[in-house]
Amino acid sequence: MLAVLFLIGFMVMVILMKCFLGFSSRLGWMVVIWGFMVSTVGVSLSVYNGMSLVNCDFGEMLCYDEVSCSLVWLLVVVVSLALIGSLDDMMCGNMGWGFLHLVTGLAVVLVLCFTVDSMVAFYIFFECSLIPTLFIVCYWGYQPERLQAGKYMMLYMISASLPLLIYIMKLFAFYGTDSFLLFYCSNSNVQLSFLEFFMMSVAFFVKSPVYGVHLWLPKAHAEAPVGGSMVLAGVLLKLGGYGLIRFSWYLSIFGGAVFSCLICLCVLGGVFGSVVCCVQVDVKSLIAYSSIGHMSLVVSGVMCVSHLSLKGSVFLMLAHGLSSCGMFFLAKDLSKLYGSRMLFVIRGGIGSIFGVNFWLAAMCGFNAGVPLSLNFCSEVILYISLMSYSLVFGVLVGILGILSCTYSWLFYCGTQVGSYPIWAYSSSFVVSSIYVNSVVCLPIYFFFG
Repeated sequence: MLAVLFLIGFMVMVILMKCFLGFSSRLGWMVVIWGFMVSTVGVSLSVYNGMSLVNCDFGEMLCYDEVSCSLVWLLVVVVSLALIGSLDDMMCGNMGWGFLHLVTGLAVVLVLCFTVDSMVAFYIFFECSLIPTLFIVCYWGYQPERLQAGKYMMLYMISASLPLLIYIMKLFAFYGTDSFLLFYCSNSNVQLSFLEFFMMSVAFFVKSPVYGVHLWLPKAHAEAPVGGSMVLAGVLLKLGGYGLIRFSWYLSIFGGAVFSCLICLCVLGGVFGSVVCCVQVDVKSLIAYSSIGHMSLVVSGVMCVSHLSLKGSVFLMLAHGLSSCGMFFLAKDLSKLYGSRMLFVIRGGIGSIFGVNFWLAAMCGFNAGVPLSLNFCSEVILYISLMSYSLVFGVLVGILGILSCTYSWLFYCGTQVGSYPIWAYSSSFVVSSIYVNSVVCLPIYFFFG
């Protein structure tokens, strides 16, 4: 019933927007999106249950639990914020309805991906999410390199997902079912070799992505419009962690040296990604590389195969989805104000644009994991889980935490220190836009971030 409610909600949203003065009213858009967000979030929060596959609907075609409901809630919030952040692009262009339909279609596909019980259906929706994302990047991107970014993304995703499809077909041929619920309940009867483990996991490693198979992510973020970047970082990167959680029945089969090596590679890759993030000069590339560090920590937590680490991974996915979404929204407004995304050009915000200062401080703090934020709580849980798994990871997670604070601090200070350049655009419209969107969006970040 959950998926059907959200599908109906998305359809109603499109109909209401078409009837609500078209694209001519910014306030009308915000009222409709805000009302849709509040209603659907209320529905998703009302169906929370335990951390297991226990709820089935429509002849066991749909299965959902706390993980599914959490990610569907995140999907609704991020899609709504992405539509608010893309109002300028949609109101000024001739393909605004096309952008709306693509984003809505992508949301419907992701809702089904998060709630289906069949592995084959999961794989189909897992791959179908690439189609609207490719169109968003290639059509609404800002630079000619967007075609190359789309090609990188498709090649990485499709080549990594084919082994997963082969193994799903093998499971269906040998066991006569492709139900997540049945395999979750009877994992002791499944035989899994290391090659099959690699075939099943590589698609989720690329989708997350972990360091080493991440090269498509900075390219896609750098060329995508602000709405595409917000959805990509806020929701699509969570498909990798969600897939690992849904296939967690085979994680209990493997263990020992295999998992220790994978966790070490993920955490070490997160450290490398954070080091690269510290030397970035492009704002969107900096935010993209920060996602690599956080999602590597999510994958490491899932690999620990404990209830505590699983909760920490889910919390970090939610926290990262909100903070990265807000930072991409800020990057769009800063590039509009200064006419550039380079950090050495964006400077002098202190005393000139208070709205941007306040928003940027909040988002950088959430991204760095300030105390009492959801990022902080989830990272502490994952640090404890990793150090409980092996004390060797203590040094790596310590370095990762320090680097996370470092690049967030460098991002904030680098954009605020200095004199406001005389050639920059007038900040009145951008600051007014920041204030209006803060009224709409800031409660989400402060209550859940």
